[in-house]
Amino acid sequence: MEKELKVAALRNGTVIDHIPADKLYKVVSILHLNECAQQITIGNNLDSAKIGKKGIIKISDRVFAQVETNKIALIAPNAKINIIRDFVVVEKRALCLPKDIHEIVQCANPNCITNNQPVKTHFHVVTLGGEVILKCHYCEREVKREDAKIK
Repeated sequence: MEKELKVAALRNGTVIDHIPADKLYKVVSILHLNECAQQITIGNNLDSAKIGKKGIIKISDRVFAQVETNKIALIAPNAKINIIRDFVVVEKRALCLPKDIHEIVQCANPNCITNNQPVKTHFHVVTLGGEVILKCHYCEREVKREDAKIK
């Protein structure tokens, strides 16, 4: 079988690979890539031996802070982050859930102050028995990671 390059090589920047296809645009939103001035290549529904269909994002001339890439762990915990310099992967970054998440998740409690006043959301990330739970800082409502409503 002949190999073909589906997405152009990147000289310098960041590649976010192995994003589940149905989570790609949530990652774009969390990283505010719609406001990014750098060249961005987005591929979706690409074949993947590991996850079936995947998404990939390539951002030229930009390296995200670890705090930014850790936000991806909320949406796509098995995604891969590669930092590229002169067409070579110089760093493979592991994703870790941050201890606190701000302004990404909407509280499920309709009575929470964040749903009724101009207050930014704030969740504490808790792992209970191997399951990731997000706990609202204000009303203490808990939600499983996979059930969290991403803004």
